[in-house]
Amino acid sequence: MSRRIKTEQIDAEEQLLVRIAYACEIEGLTQAEAAKRFGLTRLKVNKGLSELRQRGILRVSIDSIYAAAAELEFDVADRFGLRRAVVVPSPEKPTSVTPLVSAGLGGHLGMVLQDPAVRRFGMSWGNTLNLATRHMQPIDRPDLEIVSVMGGIMRGSDLNGYEITTRLADLCNAQHSFFLAPVYAGSPESRRVLMEQDVIVEGLDKLRGCDAAAIATGDLHSSLLVRDALPRDVLVADLLRLGGVGDIIGHVLDAQGQLVEHEINRRLVGLTLDDLMAIPNVILAAGGAHKVPVILAALRAGFVDTLVTDEATAQAVLDAAGSGGRGA
Repeated sequence: MSRRIKTEQIDAEEQLLVRIAYACEIEGLTQAEAAKRFGLTRLKVNKGLSELRQRGILRVSIDSIYAAAAELEFDVADRFGLRRAVVVPSPEKPTSVTPLVSAGLGGHLGMVLQDPAVRRFGMSWGNTLNLATRHMQPIDRPDLEIVSVMGGIMRGSDLNGYEITTRLADLCNAQHSFFLAPVYAGSPESRRVLMEQDVIVEGLDKLRGCDAAAIATGDLHSSLLVRDALPRDVLVADLLRLGGVGDIIGHVLDAQGQLVEHEINRRLVGLTLDDLMAIPNVILAAGGAHKVPVILAALRAGFVDTLVTDEATAQAVLDAAGSGGRGA
């Protein structure tokens, strides 16, 4: 709908900028083509479009179910200093959160694993990572090695790191190897003995050499860790009483991203949080209201480079973090 001018003056500069915007956004000209049409430099066209956006004259309206998720990707990445955030729309049914987040992770892994700079990729365990492999297209990377970044559980399951690692390697036509260790030792003393064994030392050295890794997280109520891997002498109630909100590859964290003061964290056989920090791209995939505290804890700890989640969870994490600085 046209608007009538209220003065007898023409703002030649704004008129030119609007002509540029129409040429680029409606006609589909490139900035170089628009510059040639109006006798300007490409830099002038670029700055003109930027000025129109800042003044609110040029606006973009995206009518799609994915629009809010795309905006949240930028908000989350900026707020927590991440390399990337991948946010999928939230479903109507809470039970569908994990399949959707898994689909988002599967698509993202497809891009990550095609990068020839990624020669060794670490894979954790859990339902989210398991389902993610169902959403990946096969690629041909015989030079790639997929490694499990956690010890195994005795019960065979699609959720076990060994099975997930094997499936991902098959999808990529890649090599694979396992970290052959229990998740937890019987005591801090027995852990020290285990950590001196050649097979453990060599396995951890390999894991520390990962170019990227995908990990999941669980709360302390219904996670795979609590159900299948937590030692029988460790009570969930004690971890909760000490402020535990969930685990990252077996490490139990409090709301601030610190290890809880419990023996369980001195019994873990595997990578430390500092080891995770040194991996160039740690991808955390998790969604659901029950995981908001542990996702925020992981972001506050600082070892996450890429977050894959759903829209409602992303917004809840931002709301829980408040309006302070990074991770406040």
